[in-house]
Amino acid sequence: LQVILSDASAPGEGEHKIMDYIRRQRAQPNHDPNTHHCLCGADADLIMLGLATHEPNFTIIREEFKPNKPRPCALCNQLGHEVKDCEGLPREKQGKHDQFADTLPVAEQEFIFIRLCVLREYLERELTMASLPFTFDFERSVDDWVFMCFFVGNDFLPHLPSLEIREGAIDRLVNIYKNVVHKTGGYLTESGFVNLQRVQMIMLAVGEVEDSIFKKRKDDDDNFKRRQKEKKKRMKRDHPSFIPGGQFSPQALGNRSSPQAISNPRQAAFEMRMHDRQNPTTPSPNTSFTSDGSPSPAGGIKRKAEDSDSEPEPEDNIRLWETGWKQRYYKNKFDVDASDEKFRRKVVQSYVEGLCWVLRYYYQGCASWNWYYPFHYAPFASDFEGIADMPSDFEKGSKPFKPLEQLMGVFPAASGNFLPPTWRKLMTDPESSIIDFYPEDFAIDLNGKKYAWQGVALLPFVDERRLRAALEEVYPDLTPEESRRNSLGGDVLFVGKHHPLCDFIVEQYKTKNTEPVDMPPELCHGIQGKLTLNDNAVLPDQTVVSPVPMLRDLTQNSAVSISFKDPQFDEDFVFKAVVLPGAKKPAPVLKPGDWEKTNNDGRPWRPQLGFNRDRKPVHLDQSAFRTLGHTMPRDRGMPGMYANAVPLGTYGSPYARPLMGGQQQIPKLLSS
Repeated sequence: LQVILSDASAPGEGEHKIMDYIRRQRAQPNHDPNTHHCLCGADADLIMLGLATHEPNFTIIREEFKPNKPRPCALCNQLGHEVKDCEGLPREKQGKHDQFADTLPVAEQEFIFIRLCVLREYLERELTMASLPFTFDFERSVDDWVFMCFFVGNDFLPHLPSLEIREGAIDRLVNIYKNVVHKTGGYLTESGFVNLQRVQMIMLAVGEVEDSIFKKRKDDDDNFKRRQKEKKKRMKRDHPSFIPGGQFSPQALGNRSSPQAISNPRQAAFEMRMHDRQNPTTPSPNTSFTSDGSPSPAGGIKRKAEDSDSEPEPEDNIRLWETGWKQRYYKNKFDVDASDEKFRRKVVQSYVEGLCWVLRYYYQGCASWNWYYPFHYAPFASDFEGIADMPSDFEKGSKPFKPLEQLMGVFPAASGNFLPPTWRKLMTDPESSIIDFYPEDFAIDLNGKKYAWQGVALLPFVDERRLRAALEEVYPDLTPEESRRNSLGGDVLFVGKHHPLCDFIVEQYKTKNTEPVDMPPELCHGIQGKLTLNDNAVLPDQTVVSPVPMLRDLTQNSAVSISFKDPQFDEDFVFKAVVLPGAKKPAPVLKPGDWEKTNNDGRPWRPQLGFNRDRKPVHLDQSAFRTLGHTMPRDRGMPGMYANAVPLGTYGSPYARPLMGGQQQIPKLLSS
């Protein structure tokens, strides 16, 4: 096992560092094309990144999310608080073995996974096209599919107003792509570079149906609200008018706790009669009824606003479903007139630049550290006219921010305690030249959505030149430790002392060779790169001093570390987005029935749970629950109806099955 650590001192997003590593290793002559990759993370972008590698064996795993289950604190693994509120206190005991109350023995974190080779099978069936005027290449069509997914939103660009992923935008784009690709004369992309003339044909085809998309969205929204309103009325009408409490309250079937003895039933009955008399619900013969079936009082008193079935909706000034939507959109979102062709072209050009930048980022690495999309909103698909001649190149030689500069660019003033004092002052001092970058309050545009977290945070864009100019004045105030924190670092390779590479690394430290040396690929599963001695090296059998005050030093260390650098290429080098020669295509796993959406005896398709699709789940009816409630031991002292631990009376109890003659007595697993 070898571990490569790339921490926050090395600029870049974690998943893209991994992709860059894979690209550079793939380009080496001795790389095994059948290497298996497993990437752990919950971001949906990982699916696109995995497809972009064109590696045949790529799996993405993530921790299984269980809805309605509280998550424990990541530090102390206790419920009831979040990481930011953790005090590190020990767990309070609530019984001798309380830690096993709600968990299976030896239970571990469960994972769900997606095998991209199976997704590729689905995509191959979906994207295969006949009678093309050019040779069909499945790998190129996958790259086009990844590119089209950017239109429904990604980390760097807002999605187009007419393309919502929940409304089937990806399917719509694929259908338009298959209809238009016959006219384009080729694919939209190649190894991360975009053919804008062909993209223009796709976008204008989307623009032709934008009006109908907006009208259908409005109709669907109105129908959903109507159904919800009817559902609320039914629930209100069918809700019982009175539910007794206390000793007469309803009990769930199968409840293991024995019912309480009835005390003073005459008094309880009297109280219920008095409650019924004070809150009469039976209507008189002359009572009129409202449209939802509830009795309406005489005189027709107007219903209060808070009793209304409909929740207040955020005001929508755009009304995309009405004529004139483009004019209203540009006026409200950009504060310009829709007839301002020059401004609209500027927005479109910025968006097109963004599409080219993001695709290059996915396939070749960061094309420019300076580029960003300078607007909060996207243009319409119908605005993508004349984009074929727009420039799509980026300036070379741009440099990323240093760590503290990056924090100044992303932190609000409330997080200034992580920055040096004089730097922090730039975020709060009213006389600061960049105080406008850190507003204490800002608007959130719901943009047609219902909740604030779905809206657009209207924060100011940070001007890099102004930020650097302001920081020049406070750079001299950095202490040596802060200067070290603010320096750019690199990757560090760790191996154990039994690894074949360990002796080679230890020898480098013994000879004190300060020059970078080539990593021997035969000692490290074919991995290539440059190794350089690390100033703060971890060496075998030497104590590793803890950088965290609360944690102990590691006295029994078996690892060794050394600085690692990926193979380097010229700035103009293009990593080919192809399947490598010698790569073996995994055996297909999908069967003809998997293509049908109603392949389950006519029932709607549901995802397979577990590995055995023929396993029949067992269900208990209400009588079985009552039987269990009577026969299960009542003194087990564990929470829940049926605890996950082994029942205490399983062996040697009156409920256990009698042993046959000659059968050896099974020892008790748990004391009763």
